[in-house]
Amino acid sequence: MTSGTTDDAEQDARAEGVAQDERFGQDDHDDADRAGETPAGPPVPLHRNRDFRRLWVGQACSELGSGAAGLAYPLLVLALTGSPIQAGLVGAVRMAAGTLFSLPAGALVDRWNRRRVLIGCEALRACAAVGLVAAIVGGRASLPLILAVAVVEGGAGALFGPAQTAAIRNIVPAGQLPTAVARNEARGYAAELAGPPLGGALFAVTRWAPFLADAVSYVVSLVAVWLIRRPLRAESTERPEPLGRAVWSGLRFVVGEPFLRAVLVLAPLVNAAFTGVLFVLVMVLLQRGTPPAAVGAVQSAIMVGGLLGALAAPWLQPRIRVQTLVIGFLWVVTGLVTTAAFVPGSYRVAALLALAILPAPTLNAALVGYQIAVTPDRMQGRVDSAIGLLAQCLQPLAPLLGGAVVAWWGDRGGFLAFAGILAVAAVVASLSKGVRNLRPL
Repeated sequence: MTSGTTDDAEQDARAEGVAQDERFGQDDHDDADRAGETPAGPPVPLHRNRDFRRLWVGQACSELGSGAAGLAYPLLVLALTGSPIQAGLVGAVRMAAGTLFSLPAGALVDRWNRRRVLIGCEALRACAAVGLVAAIVGGRASLPLILAVAVVEGGAGALFGPAQTAAIRNIVPAGQLPTAVARNEARGYAAELAGPPLGGALFAVTRWAPFLADAVSYVVSLVAVWLIRRPLRAESTERPEPLGRAVWSGLRFVVGEPFLRAVLVLAPLVNAAFTGVLFVLVMVLLQRGTPPAAVGAVQSAIMVGGLLGALAAPWLQPRIRVQTLVIGFLWVVTGLVTTAAFVPGSYRVAALLALAILPAPTLNAALVGYQIAVTPDRMQGRVDSAIGLLAQCLQPLAPLLGGAVVAWWGDRGGFLAFAGILAVAAVVASLSKGVRNLRPL
């Protein structure tokens, strides 16, 4: 684990991030939440926070549309070319664009007007989707055009993600951040469950339908952001740092915060392990002759566990200390994945994995809520991008490792290999001072 300290300016910046917790909230019957005004009294509940509702509903539509289009892209390429390799290429390009743009995107979000970034990204993605719809209707859709749209989708998403995370800090008070993130987690799981079936159903009607739905979803999100009344960025008179230095300062801030430094070690291991376990499960099911539709049903059953966990997260999160949540979650998940290696039957394994991801949304809500709360507003974008990029850096290797282990030692060896990675993460969390000495928000 890397150790490090920050200079006085960075310590002041962290203090600034923690101190800003009494200037949020808005009431449906109170117009005192205009830009520049500070509401008096305790913050209102999230369900009465109009700006949070607008952002949440807009993103629910956007994520649902993206999920539908995510399945429709390979279906469209297969229909046009008949090549599974080219179909997979579109998804890879879409993810690669998001990854390549992520670090500079976070620094740019901290320099630019966040409202304009959010609206501009949604407008750009809507135009790209409409262009693809027009090409399909006119019989001019081609692989290069689809790849170009995928790049636009991935690049704009890389900007939108940290801008949305940073905006939440100016909409929701620090004490409500974990709950707000938990509701976002539920939204994401629901979109992940409903989006692909919707995309498949719309594609069966006509090839351009899921992409039109995607475009409409971006327009809904754009309007929702436009209706948000509260400023999405604190006023600053500081001169922006050069782009390279801004990216580096975000990385230094993460390394200088003990808990975030621990997350940089734990998150890549946990994300890679979960990706690998799901890949091993799919490989095992296919080797056993399970039909693809049944494989999809097993995956959906596992995601139901995540959705239920996300729905329970707002209730669980205030009742469990973050330290207990992190350490306990990792040891419990290690035990469940280890047990899955010795349990016969695909649906029994799916039930165990569904239980394994049940606490994940609560944990993510606590981690992201803490990250947003301790990060000063002027650094939100770059810190979010840095953590997001590093947390996912090992995931592309997980399928390769899973495939190799299954080929050498079979399905039991595959599950045990990733259970071992989770055990390493559990030991690190148990020994980490950054986790054990975590200060409350």
